[in-house]
Amino acid sequence: MMLQVPLQNKKVFFLSDFHLGNPNDEVNRKKEKSIVAFLDSIKHETAALFLVGDVFDFWFEYKYVVPKGFVRVLGKLAEFHDAGIPIHFFVGNHDMWSFTYFTEEFGAKMYYQPTDFQIGNKRFHIGHGDGLGPGDRNYKFLKLFFRNSFTQWLFRMLPASIGMGIAHYWSKTSRAGNKDEEFFGENEWLIQYCKEVDAHTPFDFYLFGHRHHLLEYTLKSGGKYVNLGDWINFNSYAVFDGEQLTVKRFEN
Repeated sequence: MMLQVPLQNKKVFFLSDFHLGNPNDEVNRKKEKSIVAFLDSIKHETAALFLVGDVFDFWFEYKYVVPKGFVRVLGKLAEFHDAGIPIHFFVGNHDMWSFTYFTEEFGAKMYYQPTDFQIGNKRFHIGHGDGLGPGDRNYKFLKLFFRNSFTQWLFRMLPASIGMGIAHYWSKTSRAGNKDEEFFGENEWLIQYCKEVDAHTPFDFYLFGHRHHLLEYTLKSGGKYVNLGDWINFNSYAVFDGEQLTVKRFEN
C-alpha cells in the first residue's frame, strides 16, 4: 500500500538517530537544543516531518510512566502537531518499545516496518534499517524476542527505576565496540536489501538510518539509497522539495 503525503507547496524533512539520552547530560542537552533550533528553522516550510528511528537511545512506556527528559524536543514536536504538520515516526532498534504515547501527545503516525510513500511524483521506501538484508542473525532473533508482547509485559512488571537502569546499561553496552561507523561498500546489508527490493518494485528513493553513515548510493534502476547519518557526528537531514531530495547538515 502506497501512503500519500501532500506537499502543499512546502517541503518534507527526514531525520534519524538522535539517540537522545546518550552519552551524558551535558552532551545530550547541547544536542537537544540543536535539534530544537533546527525544528524552529524549518517549521514554516514543512509539509511533513519524518523521524526515521532511534530518536531516543532508549524508550519504554509504562502505564503511567515514561522516561524523564527530552521535554524540549517533545514540546517542539507537539508544537508541530498543533500547527497541523504530520509527524511520521519510525521505531528504531533503540526505541522499539514506543507504543501509543507519541500518537497521544503529538499525533505521530507510528511505523514498525519499512513503508512505501508517494510524495509529489516520487516513490519512497522508508524504514529505520535494523534487521534488514542478509546477515545479523543474532540481532534478528533478539528483535523477535524484544518485540514479543510477553517480553514487554515482563519488563513492565519491573519497577521503573530498575527497568530503566537495566535498559540504559544494555543500550550503552550494545554500542560498545560496534561497527556502526565502518562502511562495507557493496557488502552493506542495507545496500543489498535495497537492491533486492529494487529488482522487484523500483522506487525513486530508499531512505534509512541505523548505520550512522551519511551517504547516497545509486542503484541500477536509477533509484537512490540514502542513509541519513545521525545527530551525533553530522547533524544531518534530508529535504525533499517535490522534485529533488537533498542531504544537508545543520549548523547553528
